[in-house]
Amino acid sequence: MLTVHHLGLSQSERIVWLCEELGIEYQLKLYQRRADDGLAPQEYKALHPMGIAPVVTDGDLVLGESAAICEYIAVKHGDGRLIPSPDSPDYAGHLFWFHFSNGTFMANSMMEVACLRAGAEPAAFAMDRKAKAWRLADERLATSPFFGGTELTLADIMMGFALTTMRVLADFPLDGYPNILAYLGRIGERPAYQRAMARAEPGLTPKLT
Repeated sequence: MLTVHHLGLSQSERIVWLCEELGIEYQLKLYQRRADDGLAPQEYKALHPMGIAPVVTDGDLVLGESAAICEYIAVKHGDGRLIPSPDSPDYAGHLFWFHFSNGTFMANSMMEVACLRAGAEPAAFAMDRKAKAWRLADERLATSPFFGGTELTLADIMMGFALTTMRVLADFPLDGYPNILAYLGRIGERPAYQRAMARAEPGLTPKLT
């Protein structure tokens, strides 16, 4: 069976949400961060050579990396759902936001988090890129109900964590981003998202505002 190894307050939250959206059978194994340094426990690090979340196992397969896992599950277990067809007008937009999430959006935020935890001032170029990325996201949602287009796609699964739980780790107010706020309201109303958060992060109120 497909097993999702979820580390609390991590990107593996995406995989739980994806499985709930697809309505597929999966096993969820929860891991808590260490109390002394907030990092993954050794048991989680041993799952994959990179030692980071997310990780899934499927039979003998051990797979890491959010985007790779999302695409694998959608194609292998979800009959290609949540991926627009190449002839869809939403295809290119879906691809952009699917890759933009970790390639640019999360990368800028993680640079800021790393600097702050090291007691250093984040680089000006990183903060500029972060501001541009948030503005771009808000502008996208002014003209489209989802990052993936007219319907929820893997792009939304990827962007969701960056807009919500990531802000538990690095607080970022959403004042001035009305379209993101409206989008998160729509996401929060989805039964699959509600089920995923209840399973993956019991006791945590989803950061939707």
